[in-house]
Amino acid sequence: MSNSSSIREFLLLELADMRQLHLLHFCLLLGISLAALLGNGLIISAVACGHHLHTPMFFFLLNLALSDLGSICTTVPKAMHNSLWDTRDISYKGCAAQVFFFLFFMSAELSLLTIMCYDRYVSICKPLQYGTLLGSRACAHMAAAAWAIAFLYALLHTANTFSLPLCHGSALGQFFCEIPQILKLSCSKSFLRELGLLVFSVCLVFSCFLFMVFSYVQIFRAVLRIPSEQGRHKAFSTCLPHLAVVSLFLSTGFFAYLKPPSISSPSLDLALSVLYSVVLPSLNPLIYSLRNQELKAAVCRLKMWLLHEIMWLRPEAAL
Repeated sequence: MSNSSSIREFLLLELADMRQLHLLHFCLLLGISLAALLGNGLIISAVACGHHLHTPMFFFLLNLALSDLGSICTTVPKAMHNSLWDTRDISYKGCAAQVFFFLFFMSAELSLLTIMCYDRYVSICKPLQYGTLLGSRACAHMAAAAWAIAFLYALLHTANTFSLPLCHGSALGQFFCEIPQILKLSCSKSFLRELGLLVFSVCLVFSCFLFMVFSYVQIFRAVLRIPSEQGRHKAFSTCLPHLAVVSLFLSTGFFAYLKPPSISSPSLDLALSVLYSVVLPSLNPLIYSLRNQELKAAVCRLKMWLLHEIMWLRPEAAL
């Protein structure tokens, strides 16, 4: 028996039991994290430097890229360190920080995806009111509200979770610190308060989901009434990347946290956690870039500018 005051470190889930597989996992995580850093970094730079991209849609996309970068940097570095050095431990404070930042960036992503859905709804269903409803000040206020709500939500959950007494050891069944895994270590009946917060969280997520469904029903109805095929194609091209990201984000999250216990297994839980915490933040830049010609052009111009600067700084590289 132990309690939270006596626990100085947690033991994370070991990804493999062979040294060669540890190195393989390190290389895979390194490749995915570099792809995420490159993709999201290019989007942030292209939107920040391209004045023609200073629109509400790209402003929220920049914020989404920041949340993706944050979520990758929260979970992957420690997993890479443990795989490289064949360890499992994470300090108590490090675990609390990981829980806080993971919740912060994930809840910010959900809020931003909901706001981006509203942006698409206003753009297609109420185009004449777009400048009024989504002016620069309104966009800044909505983005600030999304980050502030995410901060308070993460702070509340983290403080409440780590105030619970832990009586069932310190081994977590996940490769990063996650609230459901920490709750499994808590004493009986002591986790009911946090369980209530989790139920509230599920209701909040379902509210965002229902809002998105309602918005897209209205969007598709409006798009189908557009007389020209070119107009319908353009409207769909602005919605499909967001719809794809939302579908992947919510479906993996719902299945990971609400799946029946009968089909739960350590390998399935690990695969799902890697999918929604590591793979999706790396895929989001690719999904948005494939269908958005403006963003693709801006990224290409940024690449050409970077290559030009490299060649100017190192003339011998052009030889």
